[in-house]
Amino acid sequence: MIDPAFPRLHVRAQQGWVNDPNGLCHVDGRWHVFYQYNPSAPRHAQIHWGHSSSADLVHWRHEPVALAPRRGEPDAAGCWSGSCTIDDGVPTLCYTALADDPRDAVALTATGDPTLTRWTPASEPSAGRQGPADAETRDPYVVWIEGHRYILQGFGGPSSTPRVLVHDATDLRHWKLLRPLISADDPVAARVADAAIWECPNLVRIGDRWLLVISLLNERPTAVSWMTGDLVVTAQGPRFTAVDGGVLDSGPAFYAPQLLDDDGRILMWAWSDELGRSTQWLDAHGWAGTLTTPRELTLRGGKLASRPAPEYLTQRSGLLVGSWRAVEQPSFEVAVGSGARLSCSATDPSSRPVSGSEAGPQLDLPAGTRLLVDGSLVEIFDPEGGAFTTRIYPSEASVWTIEGDAEVHCLG
Repeated sequence: MIDPAFPRLHVRAQQGWVNDPNGLCHVDGRWHVFYQYNPSAPRHAQIHWGHSSSADLVHWRHEPVALAPRRGEPDAAGCWSGSCTIDDGVPTLCYTALADDPRDAVALTATGDPTLTRWTPASEPSAGRQGPADAETRDPYVVWIEGHRYILQGFGGPSSTPRVLVHDATDLRHWKLLRPLISADDPVAARVADAAIWECPNLVRIGDRWLLVISLLNERPTAVSWMTGDLVVTAQGPRFTAVDGGVLDSGPAFYAPQLLDDDGRILMWAWSDELGRSTQWLDAHGWAGTLTTPRELTLRGGKLASRPAPEYLTQRSGLLVGSWRAVEQPSFEVAVGSGARLSCSATDPSSRPVSGSEAGPQLDLPAGTRLLVDGSLVEIFDPEGGAFTTRIYPSEASVWTIEGDAEVHCLG
């Protein structure tokens, strides 16, 4: 029987642990999405790079594992987050290599074949760790600015001010450290990006501004911040000055997004973690984590707005009315008219209600809201461009019920 909690329309392997999206690229008509992956257990350990590709952002093909820990090499304990670039026609992954302690992580590259399915990792780091002994450096992200290639990295620690490091990456084998792109001393960053460590920095051109996205890590992942601003390039490298900022997604199950500038169209995937899942639940189900729906980012009145990529919604099929069993239709879209309520009965006993309801989780949906459900993944988009990602865990006995003014389409 189908697992009604498993997100079947989204990028993730059939089993094991999944977290951060990595290496987003669009090559020869296919989108490629890599992701952190432990094939052996639903635990964050021995991180590989899983890989899926699609020609339409709807139908995803599982590709061979791209990177795996190598005994005796700098990535022996894990191949953590990074990005992809095309270097003189050669696909190249730039990633965080972990030999033991995350504080000692270094940066490695791996070169690929034209199909992006066979990769050869380097053994010599392109960049080493930075800062004092308690600082952490990770998550290389490639960005082109005025025809020059740079690599950003997140940085921070108990005795260090969080910042975005910048490297000259003309030679991908040897990165040259420049001055930081921005630090937490920036007034806007101080307001919207308070954290011990800045992770997963992304920088893209959007409209007439530059957009910087940072994931905030304290003792645990906290939130994801966006900042728009201006970029000045000097002999010491690019420098970003923020003019505005906010929270990218206000839900509890959204972290570590990666952005892809696809010829001016900004696409984004993120990691949605499991909420309140016990070790027993994870072991019984055999999987943890999923990537979100691909989203388009735009500026609307100077504020960052997101929406589902239109391609994803081409999966609409028949209409659902009233109530339906989750095991029979686990994936659907709700387009709200003047207002509606969605509830799920007989959820897993450890599910956390979104609003108080002894019968099970329920969502009160304001006018104009769009909601996407795929198994346990719930993504809500408001008319102003805001997003809220959470999780609701149906059991085999669960029934979804819609009340009010809304149209519900099957997906998939």
